[in-house]
Amino acid sequence: MNVRRDPRVPLTTAAGLGAVAIVVALVTGGSAPVVTAVAGVVTGLLAAVSLIMAASRVTPGHRRQPAAWRWMTAGSLTWLLGVGVRPVADGTPFVLTFADLLILAGSVLLAIGCGLSVKPPAYTRGVIRQAADAYLGAASVFAVAWVAVLGPAFRRAEDTGAFFVALALPVICLLATCAVTPAVAASRSGNRVVGLTGVGVLAAITVAELATALARLGGDHPPLVAGLLVPALLLVLAVTPWVEQDRPARPLTAALTAATPLVLVAVATLVATLHAIGGSRDAALAVVAASVVLVLLGRLFVLLVETAGMRRLVDVGEQQLRRLAENTGDVVLVCDPEGVVQEAGPGLEATYGYRPEDLACRPIFDYVHPEDLPAVQALLSRMTDEDDGPEQEGGTRVSCRFRASDGTWRPTETVAARHVRDDDLVLVTIRDLSDQVALRNQVTHLTFHDGVTGLPNRAYFEERARDVLTRRGAVGTAVIFLDLDGFTAVNDSVGHASGDHLLGQAARRLRSAVRADDTLARWGGDEFAVLLEGGASGGMSGGASGGGDAQTAIDLAERLVRAVSNEPFRVADRDIALTASVGVAFAEEDLSSGDLLRNADVAMSRAKELGGRRVEVFATHMHADVVRRLEIASDLQRALLENQFAIEYQPVVDLATSRVTAVEALIRWWRGGTFVPPEQFLGPAEDTGIIVPLSEWILREACQEVAAWRASSWDIGLALNLSARQIMAPRFVETVSEALSDSGLPASALTLEVIEEMLVEDAGEMIGRLSELRALGVRLAIDDFGTGYASLAFLRQLPVDMIKIDPSFVSGLGRDDTLTLLTRTIVQLGNDLGLIVVAEGIERPEQLDLLRKMGCTRGQGYLVARPMAARGVDDLMPGTPLQNTA
Repeated sequence: MNVRRDPRVPLTTAAGLGAVAIVVALVTGGSAPVVTAVAGVVTGLLAAVSLIMAASRVTPGHRRQPAAWRWMTAGSLTWLLGVGVRPVADGTPFVLTFADLLILAGSVLLAIGCGLSVKPPAYTRGVIRQAADAYLGAASVFAVAWVAVLGPAFRRAEDTGAFFVALALPVICLLATCAVTPAVAASRSGNRVVGLTGVGVLAAITVAELATALARLGGDHPPLVAGLLVPALLLVLAVTPWVEQDRPARPLTAALTAATPLVLVAVATLVATLHAIGGSRDAALAVVAASVVLVLLGRLFVLLVETAGMRRLVDVGEQQLRRLAENTGDVVLVCDPEGVVQEAGPGLEATYGYRPEDLACRPIFDYVHPEDLPAVQALLSRMTDEDDGPEQEGGTRVSCRFRASDGTWRPTETVAARHVRDDDLVLVTIRDLSDQVALRNQVTHLTFHDGVTGLPNRAYFEERARDVLTRRGAVGTAVIFLDLDGFTAVNDSVGHASGDHLLGQAARRLRSAVRADDTLARWGGDEFAVLLEGGASGGMSGGASGGGDAQTAIDLAERLVRAVSNEPFRVADRDIALTASVGVAFAEEDLSSGDLLRNADVAMSRAKELGGRRVEVFATHMHADVVRRLEIASDLQRALLENQFAIEYQPVVDLATSRVTAVEALIRWWRGGTFVPPEQFLGPAEDTGIIVPLSEWILREACQEVAAWRASSWDIGLALNLSARQIMAPRFVETVSEALSDSGLPASALTLEVIEEMLVEDAGEMIGRLSELRALGVRLAIDDFGTGYASLAFLRQLPVDMIKIDPSFVSGLGRDDTLTLLTRTIVQLGNDLGLIVVAEGIERPEQLDLLRKMGCTRGQGYLVARPMAARGVDDLMPGTPLQNTA
């Protein structure tokens, strides 16, 4: 125990000074009453100051100590006041003086403070029992004191009335001491040392006042030792509030505290008996003994009443516990140590179909699953083992399966505990977990299965692939990825609910196409995955396969394509035809499951890029292409910020006069001094959305350049290719209008080109946007005409000004009669509709001659002019004919 003093007041020093003052008073020869009064005043004042300062120091969390210490402060001050005036009051003829009343009041206040200084236990004894114990202790001490001291003094006394009046003060102090001592002694409070010191002060006051009463009756002064006992303990009380305990207090046990009054009664009885054997007869002692007997009988009666009440509470608690278990669906059984059922609760029939009498006198082991029987037997054995510690008495639990009357095994949680009233019986509570297990299994199924198709989901497939590669290695393992082509249009047209219905149909078709040992899962969206654990040979490099196993995987992939594509799906009272793009990847040595799945996904994406309805086997270059596209996509944003792009212009000429009528703006990218072909970065730009700001930059730059040429009296137009993402951008029409306004380029000088495939994919909204552009005065052209799906229909719906013949037709002129015929038909169609016809990809003189003869008015290509920078276009001003035209 460490002592830490408050730095504000060195109380131990003050206590030492008080002790020195007492010693000085003794040495100087002061009388006993004066010395006692001085010592009492000094020490009482020190105790009061110490307690009141300690009460103000205590943190708010300790609310009982400040109040208790203030009560003790009041008691100390009242007591020292009584002691201070006692030398004056002793001159009066009264047996009890005003000073005695002050001392009595101070003692009572000290007793209250001692009682409040400790935290009461959670379960306190009754007030009547506490008062009885206090009286028994006080009466026993009084009886012993009577035999030893008070009896002889009583026999010497001349006035018996004055004798008992003089004893009133010490007797009351004795009762107060006995009332608070048990609570303080049994307390677990860390500050109980203050309470114990206060009890010591009360005991010292009792002894001192008893000595004072006897001295008054004998006409003498009380002994100095008795008078200085209280000041000495008050010095201790002044120090104890500042003592902090590092370890928790070790209070007396409840049994010892409760037995102390009875021990005192026994000691008093023994002393009184020996006194009576000696021939002494004291009426006062007889009265005290009779009162003790009456109090003991009253205490016994109260104890019997409390015991009966506790027994009723135990019975009620047991009934409530059983009702609670039954109301929660638990089954309560009472078994003996051998597991024989002695009693069964009524919930047994509702839960398991047995009547209580069906299980009576039968071993519970007959209804436990054989695999779980050892655990249940060990559980009952632990419950009936006398050597078990307290942790076993609280009960324990085990999971087992319990047989119902219909023969099914129900999962349960069994809890066993010793019976409350009979340690030879075991209380077994059985809780049925069938619903919880079923719910857990359902949650597990939903965690690893898709709710739309019922197939395993991505998490299950990844775990399965990882397990297969770990267990079997690369030999005989392949992964197939499948994507439904055009599925997005299904959700947009018939809704997501119908789309989910279509996915369910597709899952059933795919399930019927794969083998029973293969794992089919829904990867996500409209993608499915198949894991072949023995359908492909390992050791493939770059996707090249060999042997029958690899062919088996490819055959399965083609069978999946046919399962999806051969028959339309019936959704929302309509037939919807879909195709599938499939990618196959074979496992290799040291290839992780994640890389294998990635390879299959890359192969599937490759199949989709090539038009769909096909199977692609993963090759190493595919991954390299994907990585290159990712690198390009990551560099595009920086290239746009650093102005790495440039514009080249390819002239469009009048085939009859070789006059340049327009230029087509083409984007060029110089990446670190290296030229990147447009076909390598336009796709990633479209995918990442960078095509939108990039196209806006081209539009503004080209409009400014062409507007400058037109300012030189050159009637030249500008043609630009549009991407689907650019057209569908929120402010595309406004962007075109602002570019024309800022540059001063007339709207009629700008021609925007779109390909037919873009019109087919989203005809309604696309045509609406293009119509808004046409309303601005901008001319529209269909690029790569003849390669789309519905050219003639869109020529009727969209007010087009120009069509551009795809280079694939022009390349066959003069060599392929069919292509020549088709080209002539397109030219004739355009002329009949009043459209400007532009031929792309003119590279040979004979192509130019045939186009002129067909009536094609415009053309462009390497034979006419190659793409060039703006400075090269300056050389093509009117009056400077092209050198390489025919």
